[in-house]
Amino acid sequence: MQKYRCLACGYIYDPEVGDADGGIAAGTSFEDLPDDWVCPECGVGKDEFEPE
Repeated sequence: MQKYRCLACGYIYDPEVGDADGGIAAGTSFEDLPDDWVCPECGVGKDEFEPE
């Protein structure tokens, strides 16, 4: 699965890991994240991420 990098802080969203603190299960692709999901490090929206 494709990883995505936050342009604001450099956080890498890895679908194989998910975002446990944000309630996102491992195996959730970036495209399947809720529209209101934000970077767990800096709080920007999905539109501030690019494919890694």
